[in-house]
Amino acid sequence: MSIHSPHSDVMAHMQEAADKAAKGIRDPEAAKKAAEAMDRISEDIRRRQGVLNISVPYLRESRDE
Repeated sequence: MSIHSPHSDVMAHMQEAADKAAKGIRDPEAAKKAAEAMDRISEDIRRRQGVLNISVPYLRESRDE
């Protein structure tokens, strides 16, 4: 008996996308949906946390070394 979980659905979807990318297969509609989802997630994070300048201090530190 196998246990089905949302995690396995996500992993299967990611594997399918990776396989298509490796073969050079592009899906403009899937790319559009993904971009829209990423924009929604980014806006939600910005609303809850504000602008996150995580990399700036590390970049400055690396230049000083």
